[in-house]
Amino acid sequence: MQRLAFSTNAFKQHSLDDALISIAAAGYRAVEIMADAPHINPQALDATARRALMRRVAELNLSVSNVNAFTCFIAGDTYHPTWIEDDDSLRQLRIDHTSASIELAAELGSGTISLQPGGPLIGTTLSRREAGERFALGLQRVLPTARRHNITLGIEPEPGLFIQSASEYLEFKNQFFRDEPLVRMNCDIGHLFCVGDDPADVIRSMRSEVAHVHLEDIGKNRVHQHLAPGKGAIDFKPIFDALQATDYSGCVTVELYPYEALAEKVAADAFHFLQPFVQP
Repeated sequence: MQRLAFSTNAFKQHSLDDALISIAAAGYRAVEIMADAPHINPQALDATARRALMRRVAELNLSVSNVNAFTCFIAGDTYHPTWIEDDDSLRQLRIDHTSASIELAAELGSGTISLQPGGPLIGTTLSRREAGERFALGLQRVLPTARRHNITLGIEPEPGLFIQSASEYLEFKNQFFRDEPLVRMNCDIGHLFCVGDDPADVIRSMRSEVAHVHLEDIGKNRVHQHLAPGKGAIDFKPIFDALQATDYSGCVTVELYPYEALAEKVAADAFHFLQPFVQP
């Protein structure tokens, strides 16, 4: 049985505690923690603060669906520093942020973190081969920490970045991490829809690769703009049917970061819209 979760990255205009309260009040029993500003710097969160966060999540009857380590605002912007920077020191910032996010996930009881898929190639002179090698080298640097804590690294294909589609993810996985069970895919339904993939087909054909699921709606023009579920063109029933058919038992995390000004309402509306799709 799948469970619905909601990501705190829609609540950047709220404190983390207010975000947790609102997500629980909307009906969710799980939450994705954004491991980034303005809520958390995973490298600076001391043991006392980590224990307090764990207690607060439990008090609200929530579990942690995923730790989102995609962005790195604490050191740059939405994408930078990337895994494929020319500057070694910038790549190290990304590696350090990811390692700290793995440790946070382990403490919070999440089995996964979601990751940027390398970074944007636009603005670089890298070939796909060079970008893939750099990304793989960076992941190799964080794998010992992931193995120590048994945390899955969920690569999240995104339009416009090095890995955009399910097939590009699989090509990268097979080339560099074919036998590594802790490198898998964070399956973002909207992103797959944007690049022309059928999300339900991807779930069925790549069932062993789906570590965690992000969900949002997308307009019929397939432009990468996250919309509240029911406001776009995605048919969610086949997607939830595919999750059921493949025995996916993890969380489906609603990710609506563009709705900062309406976070509380959109979280509640999304839960109301999606709950009928969740198998009992």
